[in-house]
Amino acid sequence: MANRYALRMDHPDSWTVFDVFTGQPAESDHKIMVGINAGQAYEMVSRLNDQDAKRREEAGR
Repeated sequence: MANRYALRMDHPDSWTVFDVFTGQPAESDHKIMVGINAGQAYEMVSRLNDQDAKRREEAGR
């Protein structure tokens, strides 16, 4: 199963978590995941991909 979310470095220590299917920045808790540090970005991309995998599994995809 392909991961839906990935990271893009915007500037040194400034990352965007984005949806690889749409190319748009991801959103979590009504916050757009742009300009975050590497630690937060890696944690967020992992969490969002885990949530997406669970959602797809439950939907039988």
